[in-house]
Amino acid sequence: MARLVVLGGGVAGHTTATFAAKWLGSQHEVVVVTPNAKWNWIPSNIWVGVGQMSKEEVTFDLAPVYAKAGITYHQAKAVSINPEGGESSDKPFVTIEYTSADKAGQSETIEYDYLVNATGPKLNFGATPGLGEGSQLGEHTVSVCTADHAVHASEKLAEAIEKMKGGTRQKFLIGTGHGMCTCQGAAFEYIFNIEHELTKAGVRDMADMKWISNESFLGDFGMGGLHMKVGGYVVSSKLFAESLFAERGIEWLIGAHTSKVETGKVEYELLDGSTGEEEFDFAMLIPPFAGVGLKAYDKAGEDITDTVFAPNGFMKVDADYTAKPYAEWKASDWPRTYQNPTYSNMFAAGIAFAPPHLISKPMKSPNGTSINPTPPRTGMPSGIIGKAVAHSVCDMIKQGENAHLHEASMAEMGAACVASAGKGVLTGTAAAMTVYPVVPDFDKYPGTGRDTDYTFGEIGLAGHWIKHILHYLFIYKAKLNPGWTLIPE
Repeated sequence: MARLVVLGGGVAGHTTATFAAKWLGSQHEVVVVTPNAKWNWIPSNIWVGVGQMSKEEVTFDLAPVYAKAGITYHQAKAVSINPEGGESSDKPFVTIEYTSADKAGQSETIEYDYLVNATGPKLNFGATPGLGEGSQLGEHTVSVCTADHAVHASEKLAEAIEKMKGGTRQKFLIGTGHGMCTCQGAAFEYIFNIEHELTKAGVRDMADMKWISNESFLGDFGMGGLHMKVGGYVVSSKLFAESLFAERGIEWLIGAHTSKVETGKVEYELLDGSTGEEEFDFAMLIPPFAGVGLKAYDKAGEDITDTVFAPNGFMKVDADYTAKPYAEWKASDWPRTYQNPTYSNMFAAGIAFAPPHLISKPMKSPNGTSINPTPPRTGMPSGIIGKAVAHSVCDMIKQGENAHLHEASMAEMGAACVASAGKGVLTGTAAAMTVYPVVPDFDKYPGTGRDTDYTFGEIGLAGHWIKHILHYLFIYKAKLNPGWTLIPE
C-alpha cells in the first residue's frame, strides 16, 4: 500500500486528494493535512463581504466529505518536511501540528510515499506596517480573503451605510495593500459590489470611492493585461476597466505601493517615486502572498529549505528559475508537471508552487521599490493543476516511478474568469472573460501574447447568473455529490 499525503485542503489540494482517492481506491491511502475544519469557496467571499451571502453559504465541513471519500483527514498545519527520512528510518515524513480543538498544539509525524504541497499562501498582512500582524488582519482595514474576514467586512460596511443614511459622508478605499500583491481580482469585484449595494441603499451620492492598486495600468489584473474580443471588436483590458470605473464614478490611483496603514489613512509610494497619503473611512486592502513557511531537512537533520523552496517560501518545481531580463522571459519557463526537481516523489499544486518569474512586467520606482503584481495562480488553474498532479501520482503508484507525468502548463492553459460587479436577480452584473493562454506566449502569438479568438469578455446580467450558478456548481462538486467528476475544474 502506498500513501499519498496532500498538504492543504483548498481548491488545488481538495481536487488532488479527491481525484486520487477515487482513482486509487482502497488499495492505497490518501491523507489530507489542512489547518481548516471547513472548505471555503473563496470567489463568493466578496458576496459575504457585502451581506448578500452568509458564511454558511460559502463553506462546508470537510470531515464528513473526506470520510465519505475514504480519505484520512488531519486538521493540522504542516510544519516541516523530511524528504530523505530521519536517523531511524529512510521513509520520508512530514511533521504536523494540530489545530483542532481536541489536539491543538500537539505534534505528529506522518510518513509518506508521495507528497503534494497544496498549502496555498500565507496572507502576509505583516508586510505592510499597520495592515496587520504576520498573517492576521489588523484593526484599520477589512478583508475578504477568508469567510470570517468577509463577515467582519460586511458588518463594517453596514455601519458605514448607516452613517451615510444619517448624513455623514464616507470615503471608501479598496485595492491592494502592498506593492507586490498578487490578487487584484477580489478587490476589483469588491469595490463594484460595494458601489452596487450603496446604490441599492440610496446612499451612493454620500460616498467617495477610490481604487488603489499596484498595477501600472487599470486592467493589468496581474496578467500583464490582455486584448480581448468585446462585441466583435478587439479591445484592451485597460480600456475595458477604465470604462467600467468611469461608468461607476470610481476614481483610481495606480502604480501604488501602500507603505503604511494607520487609522483612517494610508501612506503610499508611486512608480514615479513620489509619495502621498490617502484618507478613508472604510478600507479593504488585499495583503501580499507568501509561502506558509514550511521547513525542509535532510536525513542528518540539516536545513535544506533553500534547496526545496524558493526565497518566497513556495516549492520549487520543473520551471526554469534562471535569472534573466524581462525581454528574455519565455512561456517555456513555466512548469509543466509541478514535480520537485530534487525529490521526484514530491509535487506542488496551486499557489504552493514557485513561479519562474512575474507575468506582468517588473516595475520599480526610482527609489528601488518594486511595484508590480506578482503571478496569480488561483481559481481555475489551481483545480486543473491539482487534477493533473493527481493523475501523475496515481500513475506513479500503479505503474512505477518512471510513469509518464501529466502536464498542465499555464502557458498552454486557458481559463475563465467571472468578476462580479454587483449581485441581484435582475440588477446584477458581472464581467465574464476567457483568457488563452493564462501566461502569454509572444512567440506563438506576436503582439498580444494570446489568441484573441479564445480571449474575449462581456459584461452584463448574464455574467452575474453564470457566477451565481458556478457558486452552487462548484460547492456541489467539492462535496463529492453524485456526478461530481463530470463538472470541469
